[in-house]
Amino acid sequence: MQTAPVYFDKNASTEKACRLIRESGKKGAKIVVFGESWLPGYPFFTHAPPFSSIWQNSMKMYLENAVEVPSKTTDKICKAAKDASTDVVIGIAELDGQTKGTIYCTLLYISHDGKIIGRHRKLKPTFEERMVWGDGDGVGLTAFERPYGRISGLSCGEHNMVLPSYALMSQGTQIHISAWPFPDFISDSHPAKGLAMARAFAIQGRCFVIASASLLQRSDLPDEYHTLVDGWKFAPGEGGSCVIGPDGEVIEKLRDNEDNILQVDISLEAITPFKALFDVAGHYSRPDVLQLHINRGPRRSTLDINTTPEQLCILPE
Repeated sequence: MQTAPVYFDKNASTEKACRLIRESGKKGAKIVVFGESWLPGYPFFTHAPPFSSIWQNSMKMYLENAVEVPSKTTDKICKAAKDASTDVVIGIAELDGQTKGTIYCTLLYISHDGKIIGRHRKLKPTFEERMVWGDGDGVGLTAFERPYGRISGLSCGEHNMVLPSYALMSQGTQIHISAWPFPDFISDSHPAKGLAMARAFAIQGRCFVIASASLLQRSDLPDEYHTLVDGWKFAPGEGGSCVIGPDGEVIEKLRDNEDNILQVDISLEAITPFKALFDVAGHYSRPDVLQLHINRGPRRSTLDINTTPEQLCILPE
């Protein structure tokens, strides 16, 4: 899915997401993917001077439109997923339900029967994002088993952290969601080298990768934001949301400014010959030499001494 939300409008963005989910379901989609922090939009205002009036007003609006999990907002998306009989992975600005003052960059996983099956909070926001998003945790660092395959996801610069990618590859992910803020990030000409990272994940994990981004055009924003984005360059045809095969080659992609649904049919059988050559967590690993330890507990600032280990598991593994 490559389209713009209604920036910083939680309700309008939710309605648009639900409409697109149902539209995709009518086309037979098994999984629908949105970009990083799609609901209610990527916090591009971080490029404004910190604590300027536009920054403060934007941060207030962003906090007010952040999404609690679960909530009436997620209920609507769950219903749309159920109506469409399709799984949904959508990037949201998740509000901390306890403190009400921290936002996480979250990938929310919803099943085709309208249930939340998991969430992954971005482990480390990048550069200016650290003024808006809190650090995530290991709760959702999971490959989820679905009827059509095993799915996983990371957001943007997380793909450069190495260990989160290996954690998901070691669980046998077959379809990986690579969520990005804008299409030009999924390009080798962008400093982030997003396409290179997404292709590397596909090659190392021997899996398909769905790289999805939002759109941001001048016309999508109120007038007061135009000066922030006027200098940004979006080169048509240079990148764009895409699907990558287990050989690391791009199967199909959209242009940078193309507002569209990219629908691609894949077969997991294509993974087998590549996996047989290199299984990074199987026959091509040395667990006697190198091991990765993962803390799957939620990040909490306070803990009741009577809390049991079972109560810490707020979402299914």
